[in-house]
Amino acid sequence: MTSPTDSGEAANPKRYHHGNLVEALIAATVEIIEERGAEHVSVREAAKRAGVSPGAPFRHFRSKSALLTAVAEQAMNRLTEAVADAQSKVGTADPIVAFEAIGQGYLEWAISNPTHFQIISSRTLIDFDASDSLRDQNEAVRRKMIDLLTQAQQQGRLAPDTDFDHLVLAARAFVYGLARMAIDGHFPEWHPSEPPSLAVWKALRLFISQMTNPETQSHERPEVASGDR
Repeated sequence: MTSPTDSGEAANPKRYHHGNLVEALIAATVEIIEERGAEHVSVREAAKRAGVSPGAPFRHFRSKSALLTAVAEQAMNRLTEAVADAQSKVGTADPIVAFEAIGQGYLEWAISNPTHFQIISSRTLIDFDASDSLRDQNEAVRRKMIDLLTQAQQQGRLAPDTDFDHLVLAARAFVYGLARMAIDGHFPEWHPSEPPSLAVWKALRLFISQMTNPETQSHERPEVASGDR
């Protein structure tokens, strides 16, 4: 009778449990990136770290790109949850506040998950176009942003001729840049007076205030934390 170890799928039962090989390989890959960098990731190294035979992962991941794309999919799932959680805390009555919450959820997630942020951000490491979940979830966030801007414009909160596509691009670039600066350690040079997590929140608030009509801004805005988040 062939045991799980003989089949090459449970060489390390503490690390791999039957039915969770994909999760074990993704976790192993994240560990490799955190310890040595993405350039040291390989399917075989992930297999070794997960405690399975070198050939076991290839039924799921035929290349390093496929493995890193799976990490990106995990990242996107968690990012989507973080954005949804941030929006649930502010509600949907004010579209501008809900729009800001998307950015806040993104920033909090990125700063708390720098490895996942690194992988999902790099189109040279992953095959974004080949992943339905990455494309669908990314589009869902973009559409949500446009829907909220449409509501805000209908309420007179934005200029009638606002270019939604470019405003969404600017907002995305802004929060991405803030997250990148925080993760790469630039804030001590550019803004040493506050913890990065507080500084990015205030910067996002400033961006939102600049894109809206001051006379119609809601007073029901989330409070900024006083300390490091």
